[in-house]
Order: sequence, then structure tokens, then C-alpha cells
Amino acid sequence: MAKPSDLLQGTLDMLILKAVSLGSTHGYGLLLRIQHFSRESLQIQQGSLYPALYRLEHQGLITSEWGESDNRRKAKFYALTVAGRRRLRDEQDGWGRLVAAIGSVLNATPADVRP
Repeated sequence: MAKPSDLLQGTLDMLILKAVSLGSTHGYGLLLRIQHFSRESLQIQQGSLYPALYRLEHQGLITSEWGESDNRRKAKFYALTVAGRRRLRDEQDGWGRLVAAIGSVLNATPADVRP
């Protein structure tokens, strides 16, 4: 399984923004979303998640408010801002271009090599 240190720089922020875009939830809920949608391949540690959440909130990309979790504990719930939606869209576009470029290299055959 990939560790947060194995993720490309900036990927964690994009994953968090995407997870928050699916609906307001608390930090642990975000961990579970990322884990679920990655089919258990990504397991973000709380020590990486909470500094990233703080950074994203400080940048105005997410907001937070205190609420009560399903197990009746006080928890901070996160939501995406308009700026966060824009950043997520930009990050997804950039990621798509990167994936396409890497795919082109990985799918190259000897016939594709220029003389």
C-alpha cells in the first residue's frame, strides 16, 4: 500500500480537496473516504492529514466548523470553499495531463522511436 511519503508532492492536498468535495465530514471521515475510494490502496496517516487540513484552511480552500460526529463526539467538519473548488478543478486538470504524459511514455514501443 502506498504511504503518504510515497505520494507525489501536492497529491495529498488534491486527495483531501476531492474527499471534502463529496460532502462535509470530519477528519477521520476524510481518511476513510480516501481509503475507500482508493480501494484500500491509500491509507493517509492522521499525522499527515491534520497539518494538510490546517494548511488548506489557512489558504482559504476549505472551511471548518465544530459539530457532533456519529458517535456523539465533538469533531471539526470540513467543507470546500469556492476557491477550493477552483483549485480542485485545476489540480484535476493538471493531474490528468501528467497521467496522459506518463501513459504515453509507458506505452511507447520500439516502432515509436525516431531514427
